[in-house]
Amino acid sequence: QVQLVESGGGLVQAGGSLRLSCVASSRTVSGYTVKWFRQAPGKERGFVAASNWSGLSTNYADSVKGRFTCSRDNRKNTVYLQMNTLKPEDTAVYYCNVRVGAVDYWGQGTQVTVSS
Repeated sequence: QVQLVESGGGLVQAGGSLRLSCVASSRTVSGYTVKWFRQAPGKERGFVAASNWSGLSTNYADSVKGRFTCSRDNRKNTVYLQMNTLKPEDTAVYYCNVRVGAVDYWGQGTQVTVSS
């Protein structure tokens, strides 16, 4: 069982920045890839970014490349998503995810709203 808690969302103007955090508890996630997804109203949840267990390998959706950076601190069991140059189309609920075996674990999400 893995519990994930996201934080750091909020309201920001276009061009601004936010840093999201995903803290894992009850089980370490240091050996697992952690992913970020987002879901805007009326849309399906979609992939945003991922960090492998070490944080040395990351990948991103084309829509956020060059603006978002995924990193992690395994000592704190925490994964971060630094979001820069935010756009109104980045508005969504952001979720972190880890797959352990065949089970996907999700946090409750954190709302990011970007005003134009």
